Amino acid sequence: MALFVHKYGGTSMGSTERIRNVAKRVAKWARAGHQIVVVPSAMSGETNRLLGLAKELAPAKPNEAFNRELDMLASTGEQVSSALLAIALQSEGMPAVSYAGWQVAIKTNNAFTKARIESIDDARIRADLNNGRVVIITGFQGVDDNGNITTLGRGGSDTSAVAIAAAMKANECLIYTDVDGVYTTDPRVVPEARRLHTVSFEEMLEMASLGSKVLQIRSVEFAGKYKVPMRVLSSFTPWDIDINEEAASGTLITFEEDEQMEQAVVSGIAFNRDEAKISVLGVPDKPGIAYQILGAVADANIEVDVIIQNLSKDGKTDFSFTVHRNDYARTIDLLKEKVLPSLGAAEVAGDAKICKVSIVGIGMRSHVGVASKMFRSLSEEGINIQMISTSEIKTSVVIDEKYMELAVRALHKAFDLDQA
Repeated sequence: MALFVHKYGGTSMGSTERIRNVAKRVAKWARAGHQIVVVPSAMSGETNRLLGLAKELAPAKPNEAFNRELDMLASTGEQVSSALLAIALQSEGMPAVSYAGWQVAIKTNNAFTKARIESIDDARIRADLNNGRVVIITGFQGVDDNGNITTLGRGGSDTSAVAIAAAMKANECLIYTDVDGVYTTDPRVVPEARRLHTVSFEEMLEMASLGSKVLQIRSVEFAGKYKVPMRVLSSFTPWDIDINEEAASGTLITFEEDEQMEQAVVSGIAFNRDEAKISVLGVPDKPGIAYQILGAVADANIEVDVIIQNLSKDGKTDFSFTVHRNDYARTIDLLKEKVLPSLGAAEVAGDAKICKVSIVGIGMRSHVGVASKMFRSLSEEGINIQMISTSEIKTSVVIDEKYMELAVRALHKAFDLDQA
């Protein structure tokens, strides 16, 4: 008997019919003798609907008290889908029980809307599993030390599932989505994109951080830290597919690099259109300036991505960085109100119509000229590069958003990712 954690996304839970199919699939695994914990997302579109209602009523200047209520509101979506799945399993003759995150309890810090998991008490889960029940736990949420419901940010159900798998030392965490695995890039942009049978945790971590929507980055971080085997597979295959065939399908995210992986210089192309660039112009070129700018941004719980500082001229320099597009206006206001007056900078400029395109591959470690090939391919398409960021296994460029799909298609072809 093995322990598996199943995670189902919003589209998989999008209707009562789909929930019934999820229940049949879960029951199949349980009847095969496995212990099953299920972490479902809210029904597709439900979280957006709830947050939309909140924004209609939001105060002029949202604050922590507002964010607390957002978490109270948004967490109900997963409670609905969890209860419905438990009912569907019971109708299949499979004993099942659902819990909200605070009932388990999944303890988090108190950063409302962006909380981080600190601990999970699995005693209640194990007791139910040992009594033959399927246990369903709301994803995306937990509870802080003061008893407040918190949420983990969009896509947080992935993180919940992996964290529960880590806490319970599950044999594998199966992430069921509306796609059948991890692809070399988004097939909607490049129809020739291929599904990867395996991908390393390092590559998946980079892809998730660079804009791949298959998995939330924090879920991959959890998996890597606690060595949780993960598999991305489709919930839209027939529920009665042979369980052994299903268990070997999709994309396995592995800890070890095999021969085939090493032969692939670039494994995938990631992109993110949710970025915005901010430049602080005419900054005095002296020690501590970067901290003055980015420290204030970090204190506001705003994540910074690519950072560039130009060469100094006449004692002044320009400092540029990217943030999520949702944080763009708030970052501009913060810099103008709190940083610029004390910094002695000339002005703050911004561009919300940029995107980031990246090549990822563990093979880049042992191959030279990969970045130059990328730059040449973009140059041949007349695409100007605004910013560059590199690591051992990725190279990212910031470009004008209107060239994103052209860049992705050109790079996918240049690195032969359409070839098996």
